Amino acid sequence: MRAVSRNIGALTAAIPQQQRYQRSAPSISIESNGISTSRSISTTPALSASPIPSDPTPASPPPLQLRTYQEECIRAVLEHVSLGERRLGISLATGSGKTVIFTQLIERLTHPSRPATATQTLILVHRKELVEQAASHCRRHYPHLTVEIEMATAHSSGTADITVASIMSVVSGERIEKFERERFKLILIDECHHAVSKGYLKCLEHFGLVKVGAVAKEGEDSWGPDMAMGGFGKDTPVLVGVSATMSRFDGLKLGKVLDRIVYHKDYMDMIADNWLSPCKFTTVQTRVDLSDVRDASTGDFNLSDLERAVNTKETNNVTVRSWLQKADDRHSTIVFCVNIQHVNDLCDTFRNHGIDARPITSNTLLQVRRERLEEFRARKFPVLVNCGVFTEGTDIPNIDCVLLARPTKSRNLLVQMIGRGMRLFPGKADCHIIDMVGVLKRGIATVPTLFGLDPDELVDELTVEQLQKLKEKREREAEKRRLELEAEQEEARERGEEEEGSGLEGMKISVQFTDYENVFDLLKDARESCGIRRLSQYTWVTISAGKHVLPLKAGRYLKIVRERDGAGRAGTFTLIEYNKLPPEVTKASTFLSNRRIVMAGAESLADIIQGADTLAAKHKARNLLLHSAPWRRRPASEPQLAFLHTFRDKYTIPEDLTIGQAGDIITKLRHGGLKELEKRKKQEQRERLKDERERIRDEKARMKAKVREEAREQRLRDKEEKLRRLEEVKVGRLF
Repeated sequence: MRAVSRNIGALTAAIPQQQRYQRSAPSISIESNGISTSRSISTTPALSASPIPSDPTPASPPPLQLRTYQEECIRAVLEHVSLGERRLGISLATGSGKTVIFTQLIERLTHPSRPATATQTLILVHRKELVEQAASHCRRHYPHLTVEIEMATAHSSGTADITVASIMSVVSGERIEKFERERFKLILIDECHHAVSKGYLKCLEHFGLVKVGAVAKEGEDSWGPDMAMGGFGKDTPVLVGVSATMSRFDGLKLGKVLDRIVYHKDYMDMIADNWLSPCKFTTVQTRVDLSDVRDASTGDFNLSDLERAVNTKETNNVTVRSWLQKADDRHSTIVFCVNIQHVNDLCDTFRNHGIDARPITSNTLLQVRRERLEEFRARKFPVLVNCGVFTEGTDIPNIDCVLLARPTKSRNLLVQMIGRGMRLFPGKADCHIIDMVGVLKRGIATVPTLFGLDPDELVDELTVEQLQKLKEKREREAEKRRLELEAEQEEARERGEEEEGSGLEGMKISVQFTDYENVFDLLKDARESCGIRRLSQYTWVTISAGKHVLPLKAGRYLKIVRERDGAGRAGTFTLIEYNKLPPEVTKASTFLSNRRIVMAGAESLADIIQGADTLAAKHKARNLLLHSAPWRRRPASEPQLAFLHTFRDKYTIPEDLTIGQAGDIITKLRHGGLKELEKRKKQEQRERLKDERERIRDEKARMKAKVREEAREQRLRDKEEKLRRLEEVKVGRLF
């Protein structure tokens, strides 16, 4: 996660458990998205909140051999706690053993100021399966401690050594009140990318870890609750959040609940270190048109619309045939669908092709689900089809193929689904990820976008390393084009305009130079501009390569800029917010603005767009930002045309401009698009001139070659004539 500070400092060899610490917690902004899967909570009587009776002399579990990175991670947490920090994040890939780290922290972490009295731990999760998994793990490793569950009808006492709680249940009514803040040393949040939701904030406020402001002040952005961290009290526990999808740029700030990511190891690092299974990726371009699929409040596709677009007989047949062609030899394939109807229909399609595919959905009975899952783990059938059940907290290491039958706009959901197949398993050489890509002009997250490639890039059985190399190749190609352009511009400056025709005297050049161009030239963006309109539903306008602007209201706008390193190479993306200064500050131009960096360090345009669009979606005038809005097709307004007519000396203004076209042109003009266009025009003129010179040079060479050939042929004719005459003389002498 490049966007987040990971300054861990030197890791100590060991941290004394009874060491007292003083608090001094810095604050940084961490971007996050809360995409949750809503599931009904079962009230199965088997779940009990009462402590599990323990043997008077419980057997200690065997010593746990930690992986190298797990020990590094635990030490990083303890180190930062020793520095006085209380709200820490851990970013680890799926399959890294986050639960192991949880249990080790429970044993090795003590409260900074009250180690003797603050000994309890609360584990917060958002799904029933995660509650059961965490509780089971804690009971195995801590048989001498009381472990209780707070979920649905299972009520904990609030005094157990370890409480595993469903966040929906613990904040229901007054259930949170029984947990006394001063008795807790540690709050653990699994899948903590959900931690900015209201339920988590309410719970963390109870423990003094956040301070929630109700309403933003008038005139300020209402892009979410105003979170202002106050000082920590001596009774405040340590908060540690763990997630595989911590690297987020969707506008919901994990910085509201976490101050620092103290350790990060993503799937790329873990595959390279052989802690995760290697993967190979294939994208399959389907004919599914997603352009009419609406967005849900989460920013992803509306599931009802998506199911109607995706769940067709033709598409399901393409999906199954693609699997048969690419993954027929795989032992355990997990398929991700849109909803229950899609699961059932796709299962039927697999069976019609002779494949034993079985479904698991939220409607599947608990006992049936367990039995079916165990059979799948035992490889008794090859294809398991689900929707939203196994995106998080699922340990099925035998999965060697992931079939993505549901398109998504969420990069993080894509990572979660892919992560299901990354665990190591005996005899498993790799995991094949097959992504069924739909047709969409904007916003879709696919395997190529995950690796920073263009959404239209199709790949066939490429490994992670090959995808990385492909990305580097595309970046080198783009960098080469940029350097060539700069070199030609520098050459033109050195040469001078007066030398444009040197060396071509007497030759006619057909290049035409004109000061009057159609204003539509301002809408002819580069390939990157086409890409941003596919990635976003909003009216982003490309000003130049690596620079994009989204106008808001009253002089406010968002800008995306691609940074460059010291060598001039393209780097990460930054999102900047500009606000109009109040009248009492300046009476200057609308675009004299104060500037605030909202996000930084995004490695791809898709990442930064996701974050920027989430911020834009909170805007009161959201409907005014949609580039598909019907009003954009109406004729341009009088004020728009009046503004554009100020450029009559340079451009002809068509009379049939629409509001949307005029708005995009004005945005480009106000943010430097005219300067960029003029650069491009000069470059095009230079290229045309270069082409014409090459044509003339080729014509000269052709003419010279023709003259040489004619001269050679003439010499041959002369020689033949001379020989003929000599023969005639010889014949005359004989007679």
